[in-house]
Amino acid sequence: MSKFLIRRLSLALLIFFMGVFVSYSVIRMMPSSYVETKARELSAAPGSKPYEEWLEQLNKKYGLDTDIFTGYVRWLGGAVRLDFGDSWKYTIPVTEKFGQVIWYSFAMNLLTLFVQFAIGIPLGILAARKQYSKTDYAVTVFALACISLPTFFMAMIFKYFISIKLGWLPLYGLHSSTYGTLSTFGKIADIAYHMILPVLTLTLLSIGGIMRYTRTNMLEVLNSDYIRTARAKGLPEKRVINKHAFRNTLIPLVTLMSTLLPSMFGGAMITETMYQIPGIGYISYQAIIAGDIPFSMFYLSFLLILTLISLILADIMYAVVDPRVRIN
Repeated sequence: MSKFLIRRLSLALLIFFMGVFVSYSVIRMMPSSYVETKARELSAAPGSKPYEEWLEQLNKKYGLDTDIFTGYVRWLGGAVRLDFGDSWKYTIPVTEKFGQVIWYSFAMNLLTLFVQFAIGIPLGILAARKQYSKTDYAVTVFALACISLPTFFMAMIFKYFISIKLGWLPLYGLHSSTYGTLSTFGKIADIAYHMILPVLTLTLLSIGGIMRYTRTNMLEVLNSDYIRTARAKGLPEKRVINKHAFRNTLIPLVTLMSTLLPSMFGGAMITETMYQIPGIGYISYQAIIAGDIPFSMFYLSFLLILTLISLILADIMYAVVDPRVRIN
């Protein structure tokens, strides 16, 4: 196991360095950036220097007067020391801004992860147990609808009917106007109330794939010889499903689980933007469109690290859920 982890971690480091280099190169080649916007604003002031002089001065100040590889090496030198610099848009250290907003995204995605597995896996098992029944067709149609609908469309539908028409939930934002006067419990309840629609949106976007994965794999397992043997021995159907069949259904689900963590944080960018939740996705989107290289690089590096960690954990989980899998 130790040799396996060393190999995987070494490969992960190589992928990380290559991935952040590609990200840095793409950001540096964007047609517009923070320094260009800032240079235009400064040059528009009465009696100011021309745009070209301001642009040259700002590029030198922020280290953009070098080639891409040299700039990447400089950024990487600070990153390995956990020094990601100051955000150009938010004018505070990148890590400080990250610490202010990550907990909103973490709470929202953790709740979403729990809800989607608590609903998706039982529905997938139910559809497999009642194959070709009305229940199976209903679950399949629901799953395909969740998979097909884009994030922004689903969010707009919820906002229009639930918030505007029915007035049940707030339209956007993280807390109400009376947030400052509430008690600690009241503040937590107010934030949770505002997160219902974002969590519902994220859950429906992910639950379809989980239901389809579970149904397909459960059908394959239920047709196995050892399941027929267990039933022939007179074991209760509940024990056959929960103990014998479900454990082997988890094996393919591990692959799907390994993609959920980074995909949810990356996909939350659209959801948080639609509902104006100041999480890491929404804040990063604002930084990217503003050409904020320090914060954009930190966010992309964060997603890359999540992806690599998820893949390593998936390999370990294979051996946990399937005793036949051994690392050699």
